[in-house]
Amino acid sequence: MSNKTASVGSKFPEFKKKAVVANALNATAPGQEFAEITNEIHTKAGQWMVMFWWPKDFTFVCPTEIAAFNNAFGEFDDRDTVLIGASTDSEFVHLAWRKDHDDLRGLKFPMLADTSKSLAEELGILQAEEKIAYRATFIVDPQGIIRWVNVNDLSVGRNVDEVLRVLDALQTDELCPCNWKKGETTLTAQLQEA
Repeated sequence: MSNKTASVGSKFPEFKKKAVVANALNATAPGQEFAEITNEIHTKAGQWMVMFWWPKDFTFVCPTEIAAFNNAFGEFDDRDTVLIGASTDSEFVHLAWRKDHDDLRGLKFPMLADTSKSLAEELGILQAEEKIAYRATFIVDPQGIIRWVNVNDLSVGRNVDEVLRVLDALQTDELCPCNWKKGETTLTAQLQEA
């Protein structure tokens, strides 16, 4: 990873990037498949954001993760959370992959194109040799503060259920014990007198 890192408690970097938008494959006119999105996509609406990164399009582990996030899209939406997928590939490569791969045709979230690699570098998730993003996931609160970061090696897919579990815990704004799940009791801190 790079020397820079965006960690828990820091502000998520500002960005303005091209993306293949969710309804891209339903677009009737050329050009509607792309849109520019910014970090304000969630802060202006007072929503949470989950941004997950994959190393490369047209690979093997990546589409399994992207499809799993898409299958859980309603879960993120129910939690008032904007879901964004991202890699350092271009928006044109994203679109070609979506058209080519059965599991990616109906995606409900944008695929961000960080072709300059500037956002991945600022987040500290740019792999040194190939200059591609690690499998990183960021949960960002409505004020734009990073509340959770998870980074996997290039060969290991992540667990979408764990992302949802952590999002649920963060949204309680309470103390949540190990392996806590939505609906379970949270902890109450009691101060002991000296």
